[in-house]
Amino acid sequence: MRRVSQALVPADAASSLIPRMISEGIADRSAKISRDGAFRRVPIVPGRERDAEAMGFDIAEGEAYTMERRSPQERILEEFRDIPDAEAVLPMRWEFVGNIAILKLGGAPDALKRRIGETYAKILNVGTVCADSEGVSGELRRPDMEVLYGSSTRSSKSENGVIYEFDVAKAMYASGNTRERQRMKDLDCAGETVVDMFAGIGYFTLPLAKFAGPRRVFACEKNPDSYMFLLDNIKNNSVGDIVIPMLGDNRDIAGKRFADRILMGYVQTTSEFLPKAAEMIKPGGMIHYHDTFRVGCSGRRIKEIFDGACGPEGYSVERLREVKSFAPSVSHYVADVRIMRSD
Repeated sequence: MRRVSQALVPADAASSLIPRMISEGIADRSAKISRDGAFRRVPIVPGRERDAEAMGFDIAEGEAYTMERRSPQERILEEFRDIPDAEAVLPMRWEFVGNIAILKLGGAPDALKRRIGETYAKILNVGTVCADSEGVSGELRRPDMEVLYGSSTRSSKSENGVIYEFDVAKAMYASGNTRERQRMKDLDCAGETVVDMFAGIGYFTLPLAKFAGPRRVFACEKNPDSYMFLLDNIKNNSVGDIVIPMLGDNRDIAGKRFADRILMGYVQTTSEFLPKAAEMIKPGGMIHYHDTFRVGCSGRRIKEIFDGACGPEGYSVERLREVKSFAPSVSHYVADVRIMRSD
């Protein structure tokens, strides 16, 4: 931080005046532009104070941070200072997956995409920048990812002692489920037979198999791309003696009343698969049931769903919590449901 001369630029004219100051070499590009009420305090290159005054600006003394001390958001806005309302158009949040940054573009126009990719890659210091266009969709949970910069969409992520390998353009990675993956790690599953009906790349299978002590985990996944990463992750995490991977529809799993615990890490249409889970679970077994409900309706909806699958006296809800927000007024919930009936 250092003391510098600063031009007081009216905020309502900053989008046109500041680029001009920069292009004419008056503004110091190595220092931070700060807010001061109705003004922007623009650091001036030493010796160019009179030029700033000639533009009609008052001059003040102040402290300025170097660009390196500025937040990524500030540096991005500086790069796009020529774009009106840049802060409303550009994504100010992102997710890092290894050397990849994933953005939600929102209202950013197509003409800006290449520039956004290059700029964010430079400022965030990543090799690839992707835009998550529509999230995941369909029964196979395929991501809709557009590459804005770079070429490699394959990544590796280490979390809670588990290594996940995946391709962000081919397989879903639910970053918001970190707490739930940690909970799988902390469960006591000693000697249990577990079925993960929606294994994906091993989101819940891997921490549970590696740390919770099950005897066997049947990990079923229908998406061939996700399944291939599941195989890699089983090997990379040394749980091949515990996890049995299964490619296909979980409703085709053979056997009845053999599972001590079932993971149903799916949302929106999870109830369609509950009859199969009810068929596989032992009396006294636990189902970890994920679904999306309107906020305030989760308890009622869980009761309706399990009343239909198991009968009103056939289960007990031991725990129900919100995992994360899913959409306006809609959240992702997980219910721990003990199956009581023995028919």
